Amino acid sequence: MALSRGDDYPLHQTPEPVAYAGSDRNFYDRYFFNGYAPDGSGFFAAALGIYPHLDVMDAHFCVVRNRVQHCLHASRELGMERMDLSAGPISVEIVEPLRSLRVKVSEYQGLSAELSFTGRAFPIEEPRFTHRIGSRTFMDYTRMTQNGHWEGWIEVDGERIDCKTGTLGTRDRSWGIRPVGARDTQPIPGHSMPSFFWQWTPINFPSGSLFFHVNNDQQGSAWNTRAVWAADGAGSSDVREGFGSMRTRLTEATRWPSGGTLSLAVPGGPEQVSLEPLGRFQMRGLGYTDPEWGHGIYHGSERIEREDIDLSTLDPLAPENLHVQIPVRVLGNDGSEGIGVFEQLIIGPFAPLKLNQFLDGAP
Repeated sequence: MALSRGDDYPLHQTPEPVAYAGSDRNFYDRYFFNGYAPDGSGFFAAALGIYPHLDVMDAHFCVVRNRVQHCLHASRELGMERMDLSAGPISVEIVEPLRSLRVKVSEYQGLSAELSFTGRAFPIEEPRFTHRIGSRTFMDYTRMTQNGHWEGWIEVDGERIDCKTGTLGTRDRSWGIRPVGARDTQPIPGHSMPSFFWQWTPINFPSGSLFFHVNNDQQGSAWNTRAVWAADGAGSSDVREGFGSMRTRLTEATRWPSGGTLSLAVPGGPEQVSLEPLGRFQMRGLGYTDPEWGHGIYHGSERIEREDIDLSTLDPLAPENLHVQIPVRVLGNDGSEGIGVFEQLIIGPFAPLKLNQFLDGAP
């Protein structure tokens, strides 16, 4: 057995100490954050992941300036202690559960930050994500999402940027099973060409938050989707649930969205919104699909690295570059205006957008 600080909190999910998370080696526990100015500029993001059965923790922090994405990556051995939320210079502090958190980056090779997030309403719980590929469980997890306001500062190579009143963003918490760590080389019979389709659009309007997500199969049928409106100050029972559908445009010869129109049936929110891009953020900066800094990969007792990604020179069809968050200006058919992100990841064929191969671009 391995008792840890978590054992003094009512967090147990199995009869064993908190250090053990059932029996699936792909169990994970993750924090994600993004933020941006009211005009969509000054984008930043952070993430911290815990992989109990791999005994690894990793964290990432990124800020986009002048079409360069400056990133910090950190990984360390977990030591079976899940309550120490820090890896290298990056740490997450829970100030007030379900409402307020703090992200800190101690200075490392010219990057540092101290940022406080406060939620606009109670977090929403998304439908449980359970997906199998043939006989294998590919994912089985729960996620909560919350829009909010940021205060604090970021420093990049001596330039200090204050996150003034009006800096907005989103944070989420997810836990369960996803592919993490070293890739499983065992093939799945009958599924030689993998495919995955994901869209997520958390949006900040002046009076509240709109959330939409969808996982589709290759033919465009949703296997997990929901749209939610949460007015400012809404409690756990006050969010309004409904449905939505997205008409997506792709940039030619890429799998990146160039905008879209979201039709909604959600009480309290607009019936239709258009999404117009303001920039681009590569999710590989937070470890998503990154061949070197992928989630849960073992780097020894500790490793820290700075990486600068020139967003203007990337190959859009390289596998590590498919997953993006696009800051967007949002216009509602009721005259409302908002700001948010359009996250998208498309792997393999997807008939509605005329993608026929594993990595072909939009016609």
